[in-house]
Amino acid sequence: MADIDELPVRGSGVGTGAGEVRRRGLLLVVSIVAGFLLTVIWSAEFVDKTVGGTIARSILGHDPETSPLASVAAGTAFAFTSGLAGTFTACNIAVFGTVAPMLSTVNSRAGRAVQALKPLGWLFLGMAVVSAVYGAVVGLVGTSMPQFSEAQPAPGVLSGRSVQSMVTFGAIGLAMFYLGLSSLGYTRDPFAKAARRFPYVQQVFMGVLVGGFLIGRPYPLFRQLFRDAAESGNPLYGAAAFVLQSMGNVVIVALLFFVMAYFAGGRLSVWLTARPGRMAAVTAVTLIVAGVFTFLYWDVRMLARREIIPWYPIAPWAA
Repeated sequence: MADIDELPVRGSGVGTGAGEVRRRGLLLVVSIVAGFLLTVIWSAEFVDKTVGGTIARSILGHDPETSPLASVAAGTAFAFTSGLAGTFTACNIAVFGTVAPMLSTVNSRAGRAVQALKPLGWLFLGMAVVSAVYGAVVGLVGTSMPQFSEAQPAPGVLSGRSVQSMVTFGAIGLAMFYLGLSSLGYTRDPFAKAARRFPYVQQVFMGVLVGGFLIGRPYPLFRQLFRDAAESGNPLYGAAAFVLQSMGNVVIVALLFFVMAYFAGGRLSVWLTARPGRMAAVTAVTLIVAGVFTFLYWDVRMLARREIIPWYPIAPWAA
C-alpha cells in the first residue's frame, strides 16, 4: 500500500485555489530542512554591515551609522535608504515567501504587468497600516520602549529589546509556517471564507507581517531611525518615516516581481498551472522555508547566541 503522503491530497492552496499536492510529506521535510540550513549559514554581520552598509553609504554619500539626522528631510531620506539597504537582512527573507501566489495567468505582457500591481498594492496597504501605526506610537512614547535602549545584552540574559524581537519574529515565523501547512492541506485555510469576497486578503495579511518586522527589528540602521523618531516626539514624522522604511525594504522585491511578471510571467504561469497542486506546492515551500528560518533564527539561534541554551549549529563565517 502506498504511503499516505504519496497520495494526491486536496490542498487548501492559500491564495492559489485548491489543488492536489503530491508528495506533500517530502515537500514539508525538505522545506523545513532548507529553512534550518539557512539559519546555520546566515551571516548577519555580512548582510547588515557589508551589504546593507555599503548600499546606504553609496546612496547617502556618508556613513549612516555616524552621521546625525539633522532635519526632517534628512530623516525621511534616511528612512527609505535604510529600508532599501535592509532588503536582504534576516528579517526580509520572509518577504520572498509572499510573491509566489501573486503571478497572474493573463496572456499579454502588458496585462500581466498591470495585474501584478494589484496584489503588490494590497501588500503595500497592509504593510503601510502597521508601519504607520507603530511609527506614530514610537513618535509618542518611543523613548521608553525596549528598542530605544542601546545597552549591550549580557551573556545569559535577554534584554527587553531581545524579547521584543523574539516575540515579534517568532509570531511572524509561526504564521508563515501555518500558511505553508495550509497550502499543503495539513491545516485549514484561514482565508478560505474571506477570499470569496476579498481575493487579496492574503496579500494584505502578508503586508501586515512585513510591516510587523519593524516591531522587532534590531537592524542597526533601523535602530538609528527608531531613536530619531522617538526623540522627535512627533507621531506624524514617526508614521511617515516608518512607512518609508518599510517601502524601502520591499521595493527591490516588488521590482523583481514586476519584471518577472512582465517578461516571464506567461511561461511561469503556464508551468505553475500545468499540473493540479503545483502552485500550492510552490507557495507552501516558500512560506515554510521563510517561516522556519524566521522562527529558528530569531528565537532558537538567538537563545544560543545569548548563551541561554548550550548550542546551536552556526557556520564559522556566521558566528
